[in-house]
Amino acid sequence: MSDIPADLKYSKSHEWIEVMGNGDVTVGITAHAQDLLGDMVYVELPEVGREISAEEEIAVVESVKAAADIYAPISGVVTEINETLADQPESINNDPFGDGWLFRLKPTDADELEKLLDADEYRALIEAE
Repeated sequence: MSDIPADLKYSKSHEWIEVMGNGDVTVGITAHAQDLLGDMVYVELPEVGREISAEEEIAVVESVKAAADIYAPISGVVTEINETLADQPESINNDPFGDGWLFRLKPTDADELEKLLDADEYRALIEAE
């Protein structure tokens, strides 16, 4: 079973969300998702300042096996991207919940966070797949 940190929120499309102290959120893909995709070779991230809606396609990750769309777990404005991933996409495989984060958002509707899964709900989701 993949690592599922208890202090994060999760989407049904396998993104993780960490609420930071300033109210912004950090987004990445889960260990389960990167396990399924395999070795990452390319990451296309959104532009800083882009306004997005929940469940909108916002990024793409490509692995040796496949390309996958990344969806915004909540609505917001992109405040930062992980520029390291341009040269080191394998960071997603090596540390999906740390150095492999994808982007940060300033939420425009904090209530959307309540619709996300907690660790137990996410574990049940992937066990049912």
